[in-house]
Amino acid sequence: MTRPAAVSFVATNLDAVAGTEGVIACLVAEGGAMGAEARRLNRLTKGAVKRAVESPAWEKLSSGDVMELGFPAGLDASAVALVRLDKKPDADDAMRAGAALAKMRGARPLTVLGGSQKMLAQVVLGAALRGYDFADHKTGDAAEPAAEIVVMVKDAEAAEAGFVDLRAQAEGVFLTRDLVNEPANILTTTEFATRLEALRDLGVEVEVLEEADLEKLGMRTLLAVGQGSESPSKVVVMQWNGGGDEKPLALIGKGVVFDTGGISIKPAAGMEDMTMDMGGAGTVAGAMHTIATRKARANVVGIVGLVENMPDGRAYRPGDVVRSMKGDTVEVINTDAEGRLVLCDVMWYAQERFEPVGMVDLATLTGAIIIGLGHHNAGVFGNDDTLANAFLKAAAAEGEGAWRMPLGKAYDKQIKSRVADMKNVGGRPAGSITAAQFLQRFVKDETPWIHLDIAGVASVSSGTDLAPAGATGWGVRALDRLVRDAYEAD
Repeated sequence: MTRPAAVSFVATNLDAVAGTEGVIACLVAEGGAMGAEARRLNRLTKGAVKRAVESPAWEKLSSGDVMELGFPAGLDASAVALVRLDKKPDADDAMRAGAALAKMRGARPLTVLGGSQKMLAQVVLGAALRGYDFADHKTGDAAEPAAEIVVMVKDAEAAEAGFVDLRAQAEGVFLTRDLVNEPANILTTTEFATRLEALRDLGVEVEVLEEADLEKLGMRTLLAVGQGSESPSKVVVMQWNGGGDEKPLALIGKGVVFDTGGISIKPAAGMEDMTMDMGGAGTVAGAMHTIATRKARANVVGIVGLVENMPDGRAYRPGDVVRSMKGDTVEVINTDAEGRLVLCDVMWYAQERFEPVGMVDLATLTGAIIIGLGHHNAGVFGNDDTLANAFLKAAAAEGEGAWRMPLGKAYDKQIKSRVADMKNVGGRPAGSITAAQFLQRFVKDETPWIHLDIAGVASVSSGTDLAPAGATGWGVRALDRLVRDAYEAD
């Protein structure tokens, strides 16, 4: 697993600044008002800092932007990074500032002169998240661990304590990114399950259900999707029991390790991106890692369906009718609408076994959600306003884009089947909505539920503020915040 850069908090020692190597970052408030740290740097650099913050270029910067002074006189450091940050910045600006520092420093050590900045932890988290680099399959010299981030603060012990939970978030995001970036010949269903079993080291109870178990349970829609692959279909159950006797929150993930579309095969161009079609399961894994690492005082169960959708003589076909664990029958119109067939069985199993207080499913489910929301927001569908609003609030607090989408009985007409209880697709109009409407049929009336269509946000072709190109880890921090704010015991 790729690890975030090590972060250490030390008491401020301005006498050590001159001999510090790598990049020295200093936070400067809007208007160029310099604190003790900036004044010391200014003296050491013979006024270079003051000239910079009084320059027209500084005035053009927004809160969270960084100005670099290269090879400053009077310092052993190779660069000084002046971070423009409001005296009371919001979390997004603080994290963006940290991410800018990470991009600027590259492989060099980073020392942050933090002083008493209130959002310092978010600055450091942004630097840790943007420092991710997936290099497992690059040959040549072994990848060096990310250089350490040293943070000088007035109260190092308090700053360290305040960063513990954020460090857990960073680790969970990195796990999700690793899983989503991994090629399908490496991350088979078996390998995926093995990696999830490693969560036992954190105190998570992990159970792997094999195909024989799934057949006994009646998960025939999930099994249909994977029957054309040499990789066996599996369901992995991960339980974190930190909240006493309460029923758990259930997190459900679509884990299609590769999606060819099956018999309804996808176009060749771009099919290599379908290694990310297990993004929902990857996000659940990262969230469970974070929740367990920080020892959340809540009960959370993560359940993921792991399959591979391949064309083969044994593969399921358009026109087939398959029966779900619930007992409903589904006419398969398009074998490339496989994710909902995986999720519906896993969702029903979660409710039958755990009677959850709430259920959140995550899936790279539809291209239609990308048409509607682009790559900035996940689609949020749900039968319960309290749960939906709690998630939207959590996502906003973590700077992870999410937007509420509608459901309604009118859309049911599009998935009405002549030969079965429902079809697995309803045509092009409102494609993301009819997919969610399909899933809602497998939600019990008493179960609060939201569906997160993350097709546009799980992996991106160009870098974001907090992530390089590829897997983003979207949702790990929002789910962790949801658990912390709505489900943890006081």
